[in-house]
Amino acid sequence: MPRLVGKTCLVTGAARGIGAAIVQAFVHEGAQVIVTDIDEEGGRAVAEEVGGDFHRLDVSSEEDWKALARNIPQLDVMVNNAGITGFEGPGAPPAHDPENCGLSAWHAVHAVNLDGTFLGCRYAIRAMRAKGAGSIINISSRSGMVGIPMAAAYASSKAAIRNHSKTVALYCAGQGLAIRCNSIHPAAVMTPMWGPMLGGGPDRAEREAAFVADTPLRRFGQPEEVAALAVMLASDEAAYMTGAELTIDGGILAGSAAAPG
Repeated sequence: MPRLVGKTCLVTGAARGIGAAIVQAFVHEGAQVIVTDIDEEGGRAVAEEVGGDFHRLDVSSEEDWKALARNIPQLDVMVNNAGITGFEGPGAPPAHDPENCGLSAWHAVHAVNLDGTFLGCRYAIRAMRAKGAGSIINISSRSGMVGIPMAAAYASSKAAIRNHSKTVALYCAGQGLAIRCNSIHPAAVMTPMWGPMLGGGPDRAEREAAFVADTPLRRFGQPEEVAALAVMLASDEAAYMTGAELTIDGGILAGSAAAPG
């Protein structure tokens, strides 16, 4: 029996990468999925591929969330996946270290990653309250658990998502609601987000290998591996799991940067 039959699930940032993989995994498990993204072309393509619905959503816009709530007033599963690193766009990556990061760049990353997750959680609680149950899954990062000197805004936003997930979990439990909230913390997962940092050219493979050289499993993760965790958290199998954080990092946070001999 598929694990998500009868569940309506909404995924943000679902036009590509981890979001698209979660959509596909949810549909495979029998869910009705709502695909959202600011990328209308990519989002519609994913929705058409899986037979889901598409809604354009800028997660940093409160008005967009209000419109979504009018169209989709009830929900079973919410995945707050939309996020940016701050390094998107053409040209040289901007400075994001604690000394040189501009305030506008800092705000831009937090607007999508943190404000978007806050607004998504708020919407989800209200959309799940009538049933009194549901699952909120927030995609944080390994960067939300350790310092990242050259990506200060990204690390800060993901750390805040980790904490807010626990706050939401405790709030819902305190309200007598079986609405669970958990966070997933991927490390280096091979998605289009890595393009600006890894670049192109014939030596791309060497740069990829160098980047994961200190990862015990010595490889990038795959979006489908993150999606598998999201399926578990969305399913009734995880009914006693809330306020938890699941790392999927190839062993980085196990305590040793050395690969097994």
